[in-house]
Amino acid sequence: MSEQQSQRPEGKPWVMGIHAYVPGKAKAADGRRLIKLSANENPLGTSEAALAARAQAAGPASYPDPESNELRTAIGALHGIDPARIVCGTGSDELLNLAAQGFAGPGDEVLFSRFSFAVYDIAARRCGATPVEATDKDYATDVDALLGAVTERTRVVFVANPNNPTGTYLPRGEIQRLHAGLPSNVLLVIDQAYAEYVVPGEDDDGLALAAAHDNVLVTRTFSKIYGLAGERVGWATGAPHLIDVLHRIRGPFNVTASGQAAALAALGDQDFVERSRTHNATELARFTASIQALGNHGLRPIPSSANFLLVLFEGDLTAERALDAIAEAGYAVRHLPGQGLPQALRITIGKREDMDAITNVLRGLVGESA
Repeated sequence: MSEQQSQRPEGKPWVMGIHAYVPGKAKAADGRRLIKLSANENPLGTSEAALAARAQAAGPASYPDPESNELRTAIGALHGIDPARIVCGTGSDELLNLAAQGFAGPGDEVLFSRFSFAVYDIAARRCGATPVEATDKDYATDVDALLGAVTERTRVVFVANPNNPTGTYLPRGEIQRLHAGLPSNVLLVIDQAYAEYVVPGEDDDGLALAAAHDNVLVTRTFSKIYGLAGERVGWATGAPHLIDVLHRIRGPFNVTASGQAAALAALGDQDFVERSRTHNATELARFTASIQALGNHGLRPIPSSANFLLVLFEGDLTAERALDAIAEAGYAVRHLPGQGLPQALRITIGKREDMDAITNVLRGLVGESA
């Protein structure tokens, strides 16, 4: 047998450089099931209308509408977008990967901020492009650092707004400044997975930018405030030529029939969205204040516009010790050493009793009484 015949197929070097995405845990080290505050899911669950529509869609396992036409029409009606400028995906994750794949490749660069969504690095490497991290500004996206990192090889810039895992937010003026500073041949992808949690009237105007310019793509998801993480439904909007590229390379039947039905019904239940936003705003403010009250023990919350809080442990109490104690109390939260945050925990905003329980654990660890 020749040397060539004995060789096995090997993954491309850029693929072998990928560290697979690590989802939030739901079990303790001893196998106990924990209350999951590690994946930024909606603690209020899912709209009853969406659940009913999903159940009704269960039937013959035939192919779904390959273009999600009814869902795209409803998204367009809610947001004032031509449905022809919308593409649906298997969560927004698929669309983020397709944005990199469609517009970057070997020899190109994909740019994003340090402490941003882990999928950006994966998306860049998946298509053979080089991931480039710009420096942050106290855990927030720094527009000047991003613009300073642009080179002639830059093809795609990812910005999560609000950002995951830090919760930080760029106001519309900063998003507009970032776009204005980019070359016209660079695609700006604004990942708005948590946009529905932003205070109404304070949105970053990403949808307007995507409507007005040829190099802006906005992605959104039904996994967060709509409570449909298990159905994997997302969407993106941008100029027709951008949408055409994503359509060419997306999966042909990428959104299931049940996912389309549930998302369509979820869009029609904006009362549920408002209740979820109000609950989050109330509990996020309470929990943030509780962490701030422990500041003399080295705990620091990063201001968040999303449905989670990044808590820094900068004193004697370590994030690892807090993680273990929180798990012992029955809760899973997110520790992110793989993203350069060994000193932090990302804690999803749950129900009131959940946040009080975690606050009490942390108070007990630093010797504070309730």
